[in-house]
Amino acid sequence: MSSSPSPSADPSTPSDSAGGRQSETGGSSPAVYRTKPNRHFPFLARHPWVLANTLADAPKQTSKKTASAKTGSPDSDPPGGQHQDAQAASEPVHADPEHAKQQQTEPRDPGQPIDLLDHDGNWIGRGLANPASRLRLRLYSFSRDEPVDDALFAKRIDEAVARRRLATPANPPAGAAAAEDGTAENAQMPIGLPQKGERLIFSEADRLSGLIVDRYADCLSVQFTAAALLSRGPFLIDEVLAAAEKYGTPCRRVVARMDAATAKHEAVSPEQIAEVESWSRGIDTAPSPTNLSAPNPSDPSSSDAEQDPESSNHTVWYWHNDLKMAIDLRDGQKTGGYLDQQANHAEAARYMKGKRVLDICTYTGGFALAAARAGASEVIGVDSSEKALQMARRNADANSLSHVQFERADCFDDLKQRHERGEFFDAVVLDPPRFAGSRRQVDSALRAYARLNMSAVNLLQPGGLLVTCSCSGHVSRADFLNMLADVGRKRRRDIIILQSRGPASDHPLAVSCPESDYLKCVIAQVH
Repeated sequence: MSSSPSPSADPSTPSDSAGGRQSETGGSSPAVYRTKPNRHFPFLARHPWVLANTLADAPKQTSKKTASAKTGSPDSDPPGGQHQDAQAASEPVHADPEHAKQQQTEPRDPGQPIDLLDHDGNWIGRGLANPASRLRLRLYSFSRDEPVDDALFAKRIDEAVARRRLATPANPPAGAAAAEDGTAENAQMPIGLPQKGERLIFSEADRLSGLIVDRYADCLSVQFTAAALLSRGPFLIDEVLAAAEKYGTPCRRVVARMDAATAKHEAVSPEQIAEVESWSRGIDTAPSPTNLSAPNPSDPSSSDAEQDPESSNHTVWYWHNDLKMAIDLRDGQKTGGYLDQQANHAEAARYMKGKRVLDICTYTGGFALAAARAGASEVIGVDSSEKALQMARRNADANSLSHVQFERADCFDDLKQRHERGEFFDAVVLDPPRFAGSRRQVDSALRAYARLNMSAVNLLQPGGLLVTCSCSGHVSRADFLNMLADVGRKRRRDIIILQSRGPASDHPLAVSCPESDYLKCVIAQVH
């Protein structure tokens, strides 16, 4: 299972309120942040994340006289590199005497607009601050004439949804096909509405840092990863709904969420999380049922209320390629599913016909079910989450795939035990969770990837297929491929890469934010 990139943070103080729009000045004097000397070059290249350790120390409030100073703009944005290098150091400095008078100030609340200056007082960009987060400032504008306001976010949301329609038309309704077989699963699919899944907004890649929106059939799954956006939460949801309808994918349900780990990093309280969840529409927030098996229409004692997660209305069915899939939008990981792997599921399945396949970290069965549908002779999916496996089994039943089974186990232990039993497979799929949440964890993550891949190679027949993935944004593609080369050397096996892939096309890449190039999916043959 994969995960979108999320910067690590370490907040120390809580923020005030999730809801309640704040004024553009946050009710206080305008504020600025200054970078430390020579720490501004990534932001000249428009990287949106400003960490606390890049900022000058000892923030102070500006005087009323200084705060009211105008902030003129240079004719063009100064170019720069992602790191301090000879080219970046040689770029011209634009004098900014008005800003040079200002001292760094600290906002009181998340969501206050902040101007970012270099150490000499030259204007760089504008964003929204969170004084309680290690990710102190998210930049949204690099033009001094462009305020960070509702109009900017509405424009960016419209552009993001329109971007998905450049190459892919609005998903056609699947209601007719859904109505033909009369299954309980298809009965839950809204007839006449778009049925597929896609990512509509991808945070930094769509110049909307802190906002991720996926669409599953007629339901939007909205994930907030920045406390600075919470004061605008209901407005942002309304704008996404309007854009989705404008571009041919109208939605009638919304799930809004912020996961616990993000809330900790962003200093968001449980009460604020509850407020975010209250922005959901048409979705039941009652506790999930534990039994996710499909209801049996021939058994009167098997009622939907007892067994069908649709009874709580936060399980949504949608078409994932040519498979009917259920995802739990409230309690599932990320935004409920893994749309970034949708194209990789289909592509890997092309190699699986007639093969015995082991899918490690299967989650709700993405790779496993695609392989089974493509004609694999036997498929085993393994995951440590029983709840995810229950959903995977339900998905298998919904697609009449009887030759796939799911087992609960730790991925490392399962691979080791199968090797000890002398098992072999024609194909092994590895789609583990993120191993590196920060740059400090890259080395340990690469060791974990090496251990996992060596264990998988042990189970492959000569000529077998290895599908191996990494969703750690801090692990570069080059490092991941070097890890595979080391695995081949240590196991004395030749690893021939057939395809080196990334996420689906609805997950664009921002060149200014390399972390958005997070997902690696390698399809290789092992001899």
